[in-house]
Amino acid sequence: MNLSRTFGLLAFAGIVLSAALGFAPAPARAQSNQPGCRPEMASLGPPIHRAQLAKDEARLTFVGHATFLIETPGGVKIATDYNDYVRPPVTPDIATMNKAHSTHNSRNPDPAIKHVLPGWDLSGQGAAQHDLTFGDVRVRNVPTNIRTYEGGTDYDGNSIFVFEIGELCIAHLGHLHHPLEPGHLRALGRVDIVLFPVDGSYTLDQTGMLDVLKSIQARVMIPMHFFGGGTLERFLARTQGLWPVERREQPTITLGKATLPATPTMIVLPGH
Repeated sequence: MNLSRTFGLLAFAGIVLSAALGFAPAPARAQSNQPGCRPEMASLGPPIHRAQLAKDEARLTFVGHATFLIETPGGVKIATDYNDYVRPPVTPDIATMNKAHSTHNSRNPDPAIKHVLPGWDLSGQGAAQHDLTFGDVRVRNVPTNIRTYEGGTDYDGNSIFVFEIGELCIAHLGHLHHPLEPGHLRALGRVDIVLFPVDGSYTLDQTGMLDVLKSIQARVMIPMHFFGGGTLERFLARTQGLWPVERREQPTITLGKATLPATPTMIVLPGH
């Protein structure tokens, strides 16, 4: 019997003996380029590596209600209408808030947030004024009015927030209560992507919101702030013949200046 055959028989005998005694053979070491299947690693929650964004691109995730997580090529993270109920899974660098309801602002924002931008003047003396450049994003606001609980008007009580990332311009309409006047549209400038409420009751009615979208003329329109699928579907029914509608399966979408739809398009992200 040659030496290699002898070692082979001894190894096989060792495996049989281990099985008989209830021991499992030690697994082979995984190669360095393999993730392995070690159960102790499951609780560590390794980070999800997202594809790098190109210049003039942004990644938007519909967190829910009126909150989106906006990510820039430089890694800046922004949360819109940041509140204490619906929050993104990461701490944003910038949080914008609106006054209308507690689901649009936070009394206890994460202290790790670098810039918290309320859409109303905390002193009550006028309109909020924001024009912040942080990393590769510029954030500015356009004040709007809201109804009070008593039926009056809270002048400059909210803001449309505008996010400029390279040549890409995103507008979050917040808790918009009224049609936009020419002065609002001039202040907004060109809008590529608009995030808008469609509930039709707490905010502007659905017919009025259609008029707002027609006046903004954004290439991408993403609805938010709807209560149940029925509200959203009623709004989408009103858009028939106006714009094509794309329904996405994932709440995250990457949009770039060079890859915007050729014609204005409604894009529906899953959420509530």
